[in-house]
Amino acid sequence: MERRFLLVDAGVLPDVFLKVLKAKELLASGEARNISAATRQAELSRSAFYKYKDCIFDARNSRQVITVMATLLDETGALQALLAGISAAGGSVVTINQATPESGAARVAVSVRTDTMQLTVEEMLEKLRRQRTVVEVRQGV
Repeated sequence: MERRFLLVDAGVLPDVFLKVLKAKELLASGEARNISAATRQAELSRSAFYKYKDCIFDARNSRQVITVMATLLDETGALQALLAGISAAGGSVVTINQATPESGAARVAVSVRTDTMQLTVEEMLEKLRRQRTVVEVRQGV
């Protein structure tokens, strides 16, 4: 069965969906240590959380995170320089996934929150391309 997504005003949804979003936000922010604590704080049953957690997303939050795909030279400080460039643009690093270097270079995927950036994504990528240890950088899809 093909998944179908709808954009719906939160005001017309049953409370259970908003509570699931609240629990997910508590977990993501670290305010809740685990699902039990998050569901308790959101006044939601754990079974309802597990039933809907993979089906409910906040459209506003999902638009604010991009993936930066880069190939970096296998040199000390290469990843640090890339992360510093993202930070200098006002981006906030969410996750980092780096592969083992092969043939003198390593692939890196960095999830970046963009809602606080002072530059456009393209301007940030252009600045990152100019770094000496960056072989290639692009926005992931």
